[in-house]
Amino acid sequence: MGGVPYGSRERETPRTAAVWEPGTETGTRDAVGGVPYGSRERGKPRTAAVWKTGAERRGRRRERDGDTGTERRGRRDGMRINMAHGGGGQEMRELVTDLFQRRLSNEFLDRGEDAAALPRPDYPIAMTTDSFVVTPPEFPGGDIGKLAVCGTVNDLWMSGARPLYLTAGFVLAEGLEFALLERVVDSMAQAARAAGVKIVAGDTKVIERAGTGPNGLFINTAGIGCRQWAAAPAAVNARAGDAVVLSGPLGNHHAAILSCRLNLANTITSDCADLGPLAEALLAGGVGLRAMRDVTRGGLATVLNEIALAAGLRIEAEEENIPVDAEVEKFCGLLGLDPLYMANEGKFVCVVAAADTEKTLALLRSFPLGAKAACIGRVKAPSAADAALPGDEPPVTLRTALGGRRILDTLYGEGLPRIC
Repeated sequence: MGGVPYGSRERETPRTAAVWEPGTETGTRDAVGGVPYGSRERGKPRTAAVWKTGAERRGRRRERDGDTGTERRGRRDGMRINMAHGGGGQEMRELVTDLFQRRLSNEFLDRGEDAAALPRPDYPIAMTTDSFVVTPPEFPGGDIGKLAVCGTVNDLWMSGARPLYLTAGFVLAEGLEFALLERVVDSMAQAARAAGVKIVAGDTKVIERAGTGPNGLFINTAGIGCRQWAAAPAAVNARAGDAVVLSGPLGNHHAAILSCRLNLANTITSDCADLGPLAEALLAGGVGLRAMRDVTRGGLATVLNEIALAAGLRIEAEEENIPVDAEVEKFCGLLGLDPLYMANEGKFVCVVAAADTEKTLALLRSFPLGAKAACIGRVKAPSAADAALPGDEPPVTLRTALGGRRILDTLYGEGLPRIC
């Protein structure tokens, strides 16, 4: 009944293979002979159907859109993701080729295989994985796409590895705005280029909207890098007497996200950034680098506890030396937040030999991102009392501005849901 005359051999042809367009020959068609319901043509003299294949249709579309795809993007304004975009058919193929592959193109991804065949590296490899569910997906200073790239490459840098390749899996909820997805993927591509990595494999799934939260966009990544330096930073390498250095002020990312959710007007922006230049300077700078950790969920206090427990040592931090931007400090005072437990996405803490403290600070401060780097504490051996009574001595303490001593435990409970 799809416009093919009765008795025609073409009635056995799959209906999806072609679409009719009005021709110049005169003739008649049956009651539903290819004229769409509601079409103005239904009241006009009928014409014979001229058939065009799907390949011809796509050719005409490419001819019209050219390389820029301007008209196609215009048609997608206001469009939303639906379940067909994850169904493995034409809609999904167009989503993958027109959006993801077009923006993330490289020699590995463009092959379109089930797995990327990568060249063998010259150095030992490091691998990491991460997932990103931040709400809102766009925020001052970044978005979930930039965050996914920076968060993954930062994990590799903290292990002493230069990032080379990433994978990206997208979980999209039906109803997600196409324009938002395009902006996120554009941002992801830009961040990957800036970080010198290639996104070599990916996947897309579409799920029902219910229960996915307000944004409906989730990204899972994996990253591979090479450890080409002699230094192999790890928390277990920390030694008593080492210095603890922080790369910059705390709490900006946490405050930016919370400000968006509460509709608070301020100028705080996320610190979301690639830490590669700073980490590489330390790895290649000849300092006695023991350990590096990016200060993300759980904040500085939690990270210091992780290092102390892994090394079997104690850390004493100095409150007066810990940098916090003035506006973030006021924000924390207003809402009763502690910067030591707030999430960051562009800061890291490193443990270095005491003799290399000033050299480390000079290297970090030579970059805008590390301009406010500071030595915030020291690694100490457990006390004699702690040796006699395990568990009595806290792993991390803070010497306050008034000269008191405060225990810094790991974060208890949820600091802020969906912060990264």
